[in-house]
Amino acid sequence: MPELTRQWRPGYPLDLGRTLYPLQRGTGDPAFRRDPDGTVWRASRTPDGPGTLRIRPDRDELAATAWGPGADWLLRQLPALLGAEDDPAGLVLPPGPLRDAQRACPGLRLTRTGLVLESLVPAILEQKVTTGEAYRAWRTLLRDHGAPAPGPAADLGMRVAPSARDWSLVPSWAWHRAGVDPKRSATVQRAVRLAAKLEAASTMPSVDAFARLTAVPGIGAWTAAETLQRSNGDADAVSVGDFHLPNIVGWALAGRPRSDDAQMLTLLEPYRPHRHRLCRILPLTGARPPKYGPRLTPNDHRSR
Repeated sequence: MPELTRQWRPGYPLDLGRTLYPLQRGTGDPAFRRDPDGTVWRASRTPDGPGTLRIRPDRDELAATAWGPGADWLLRQLPALLGAEDDPAGLVLPPGPLRDAQRACPGLRLTRTGLVLESLVPAILEQKVTTGEAYRAWRTLLRDHGAPAPGPAADLGMRVAPSARDWSLVPSWAWHRAGVDPKRSATVQRAVRLAAKLEAASTMPSVDAFARLTAVPGIGAWTAAETLQRSNGDADAVSVGDFHLPNIVGWALAGRPRSDDAQMLTLLEPYRPHRHRLCRILPLTGARPPKYGPRLTPNDHRSR
């Protein structure tokens, strides 16, 4: 298959791994691959069709190669994907561990894929379940209903997620086989029927994009934020309703071992419009809140 290439110099410090980390749904993600030398592969369904993008660090430049009908689109989107539209300088932190963590990782940028459905479907799969359950469901659905990634990625086992139409054709037994309960599968089905309108959210202001996604029954604040963080590079989208985030924020900003969403939002308010960016920095401090009680127990919907 013909390939397209592009050499691109970021012009700013770039940590490729940390910047693209949110796009990987577990180590076995069929749409994402990371090689030992730092090369990153992504299989995406673009507005022009499926495509594979390989990004290889090359001294102070990046060598990008793309295959498939979506190759040209992926190469044009490359700067935004790697944080060229992000402005980390807007977050000024006071002296202390947070500023030290920010300075220690100047290459952390917020990615912007420009693809809503690509992040929305796996975010729906992650609702109210453990990450292991969600990642297993994503792997199973892409393996069974996705398409081989264009170019050499197909030989690596990579897959492109189904199109909106193909998602709509996934039968109920296949969702059950992947461990996805009827509530989440129904939300995916509602979303893909509105795919064109939802994809348009990638170019909208944050407030409008959030409103458009949450107008779909089953898509709440957490799912919308998790999507817009990736599709729009939204630096202020807070994952309200997250199982762990309130405690992480409360511990890092107030030394509080347990916090709820309201307390978290109060602590994050001074950092608007960079609240999500701050949440990406917090784990870099190494501070972890105390653990209480057992972990969330995985559910096996396949046995029901």
